[in-house]
Amino acid sequence: MESKRVCIVGAGFSGLVTCKYLLQKGFRPVVFEAGRSIGGVWTSLLRSTRLQTPIEGYRFIDFPWSESVTGAPNREQVMEYLESYARRFDLIRHVRFGEKVAGLEYVGADREEMESWDLWGGTGGAFAGAERGVWHVTVEKEDGATEEHIMDFVVLCIGRFSGLPNIPSFLMNRGPEIFNGKVIHSMDLANMGSMIASDFLKGKRIIIVGFLKSALDIAAECADINGKEFPCTMIVRTKRWNVYDFSAWGVPFGYCYYNRFSELLFHKPGEGIMLNLLATRGVNFGSRRWVISKFVESYIKKITPIKKYRLVPDHSFFQAMSSALFAVLPENFYERVKNVSIILRNSKSFEFCKDGIILEGHSVPIKADLVIFGTGFKGDEKLQNIFKSPSLQNIVTGSYCSTL
Repeated sequence: MESKRVCIVGAGFSGLVTCKYLLQKGFRPVVFEAGRSIGGVWTSLLRSTRLQTPIEGYRFIDFPWSESVTGAPNREQVMEYLESYARRFDLIRHVRFGEKVAGLEYVGADREEMESWDLWGGTGGAFAGAERGVWHVTVEKEDGATEEHIMDFVVLCIGRFSGLPNIPSFLMNRGPEIFNGKVIHSMDLANMGSMIASDFLKGKRIIIVGFLKSALDIAAECADINGKEFPCTMIVRTKRWNVYDFSAWGVPFGYCYYNRFSELLFHKPGEGIMLNLLATRGVNFGSRRWVISKFVESYIKKITPIKKYRLVPDHSFFQAMSSALFAVLPENFYERVKNVSIILRNSKSFEFCKDGIILEGHSVPIKADLVIFGTGFKGDEKLQNIFKSPSLQNIVTGSYCSTL
């Protein structure tokens, strides 16, 4: 029997490990990568960006980090680790660089039939069979030419934190169009490359919108380049439980959150009544969740001056942890705030003016030459756009129990 052809979209961490295991199981994977190298989001990051996950939890199970790598690896160390993994398991020959998957279409089953399925393909198996349908994969090459490939299965490894920037909307004549300076997204800066980005930031009055990973890294980069002569201003619209490392009072977060018992504290897609009750009001679970959260929050308040700068979030650390809406602070971040190379401003909203931006409730503008949105990405919309069928698009943003 001929082995199945599997399309993998993206040659980052998840794409390469998927390729490796599919090869081991006898399938024929083809990895389509729009860029010119493996690495995904790690191929275009600022010089100061480091891994914000403990290396013990960010590694391939059968390929350890080098003993020389400790703490939070930088971009070069992460890329070397991934490239070594790809060489070790001979994965590069399965990657087609410079080929972007522009569209996915499931051909063979019409919309009505698909909507009648209780399980994928009517059977729940990964491969529905040629009689039920195959995947038509439209690929765009760097020269503009397109190709269509027929695949038995598709694995999306494109991530949620790249590709389609999330830009806040503004009222007419209150947005970037009236600003005399330049407005970009963090993705645009990262795509410049570290040397060009550094030159681009040098000597500018910069406003950064956001308070998570990309915004924090850009602020640290600006502070290192321009110092107090041209301090950058961070607009904090939502306060975050950002941390310096993954421990509190000497206790790693893993002991609090990354264990099987603690998983019962979280709601999950498609959970049954019992799991729902346990996560909502199980015996002592609610109090345990509260105690753990307060334990971590007390430590963050102790080692960071979030009270001083009025940055204590309204939500709990547990909520931040369960939604992954927190970040690891760049080294010496609040020292840069203290020496005024970074200025923090709290504001739920703002509008542009000719010379910069005006915060809600203020009349005096913050003058700027450059505004950078570190406001994340439209992950769901990015996934939706790759499908041609409305039925499959709806799976991505369907009910809370939908899985893709």
